[in-house]
Amino acid sequence: MSRSPYETTYDTAYGTAYGTAYEPTQQVTYEPYEPPHESRELYEPHEAYGSYEAYHAADTLPYGDTYRPAHERRTEPDPVLPRQAGGGGRRGARRRRARCAERPEAGVRRLLPQALVVAFLAGGTTAFVAKDKAVELDVEGRSRTLHTFADDVSELLAEQGVPVGPHDEVVPGPGTALAGGDEIEVRYGRPVRLTLDGQRHEVWTTARTVEGALRQLGVRAEGAYLSVARSRPIGLAGLALDVRTERSVTIMADGRARTIRTNAATVREAVEEAGITLRGQDATSVPPGSFPRDGQTVTVLRITGTREVREEPIPFVVRRTADPTLFKDTEVVDRAGQPGVRRVTYSLRTVNGVRQRPRRLGSEVVREPRAQLVRYGTRPRLPSVRGAEHLDWQGLARCESGGRPDAVDSSGTYGGLYQFDTGTWQSLGGSGRPQDASPEEQTYRAKKLYVRRGASPWPHCGDRLRS
Repeated sequence: MSRSPYETTYDTAYGTAYGTAYEPTQQVTYEPYEPPHESRELYEPHEAYGSYEAYHAADTLPYGDTYRPAHERRTEPDPVLPRQAGGGGRRGARRRRARCAERPEAGVRRLLPQALVVAFLAGGTTAFVAKDKAVELDVEGRSRTLHTFADDVSELLAEQGVPVGPHDEVVPGPGTALAGGDEIEVRYGRPVRLTLDGQRHEVWTTARTVEGALRQLGVRAEGAYLSVARSRPIGLAGLALDVRTERSVTIMADGRARTIRTNAATVREAVEEAGITLRGQDATSVPPGSFPRDGQTVTVLRITGTREVREEPIPFVVRRTADPTLFKDTEVVDRAGQPGVRRVTYSLRTVNGVRQRPRRLGSEVVREPRAQLVRYGTRPRLPSVRGAEHLDWQGLARCESGGRPDAVDSSGTYGGLYQFDTGTWQSLGGSGRPQDASPEEQTYRAKKLYVRRGASPWPHCGDRLRS
């Protein structure tokens, strides 16, 4: 009996899928192999298999492991089905051809879930690769290449644990989107206590050297004085930096003007750089310790001087005291005043040949002044006496008492300017003794006596009233 390729495929597949080969219930007679050109009539049905319907009505064998990967080879040899004779061979060939036609669809159904998994994994890998970016991160000059999924610079810095403060510099900016091949640079801020031309400033810089900081701050360093070297590195703690830029200063001295370029710290240093020497009391128009400004003009003052001591009077004071016994507008000096003496030292200077006003340096008191004591009257003045105002009462007083209000004769009977006796004085309205009264009152009483008796009370001096 002929054995076609379909029979070989069916036998192999059947043995692999179902395990043990199908064993018929009757004895099978194996016919010898007949060439294909023999008449088909030689094939006769084998009665042991029965009809087609009986074959399919038999119990189905369990499947077992129907799928096995290619790398898992079977160690047992595939069972060999016996050749079948008779008409059952044609029916078996038809069944094998039908099953072979159905097997590709079953294979596609088994491979479809695996294909979906592979496609899903391939898509995820593509997205994974698309999100990954290779960037270069430079922090304070230390550069490294990173692979990151961050969307922008801020996420990258947070991912790498790089802190950024308000004085730090990030290029590009923190919110900039990232792409493959980007370069991110981080520079930390450093505090600088800068004294620039005498003015103090607190500034921040991201430069790592003094020269870079000056360039970043816009400080002109050509010809300038620096307290530290330009190449000195600046740590994160910062440093103190004193900078004096080059300035133009004009020095006027001895009738000449000298303009220099200097980075001097004081006017005195600038004058010395101009080749001018200050001697003795020489000075400058501005304080020598002040900072010279750009475009400033400084004048040198050539000073010569001496000292002179003078004695000056100290005026005395007048102490006035009211006296009710004196008539108004009357003053009596009880003690004359005396001026004091003060010794004063003066500085006499000439500035650039011009004499200056003397300057007082100091003084000392040689003698204290003595105050003058004066009494002034507060008593109202006596009224005038008609008929006696035109006479010379001072001449009469000089003749009678020598002009002394308290004069008393040798007998003690007469007293005062006009030598009244006590009875006559009291008859004229006086009180007490006449020599104790004021000169004004004595004159007033004398005028009243004249109106009563004329010049007779003064027989020796009465004619003086009309002289």
